[in-house]
Amino acid sequence: MEITEVKIYPVSLGGRLRAYVSLTFDNSFIVREVKLVESALGLFVSMPSRRKKDGTFKDIAHPLNNEMRQIIERKVLEAYNNAQTSGFPERNTEEVEDVEVENETKVEEKKIE
Repeated sequence: MEITEVKIYPVSLGGRLRAYVSLTFDNSFIVREVKLVESALGLFVSMPSRRKKDGTFKDIAHPLNNEMRQIIERKVLEAYNNAQTSGFPERNTEEVEDVEVENETKVEEKKIE
């Protein structure tokens, strides 16, 4: 399985979240809502997840082995670093609206908590 496209959607909400990422595999399968997060140890990739009723999070999609996780991390960080130096590319308006609505929802959820 090969990652054939990585799309970076930078986030400027403050906090640790740096970008949302969409990954395309073999030009035929897409995974959205991957997050690029900054920690004290540097940037890391967080796979899409859902909050369970007990407040914990469960991954929706994730690599099954460390080799695939390393490939994903390398591709995402490479794309993010390239985008930072060359400027972030134009975004597909429909996809950006989905991400922005999700961002707004998460911000609202945090305000409620």
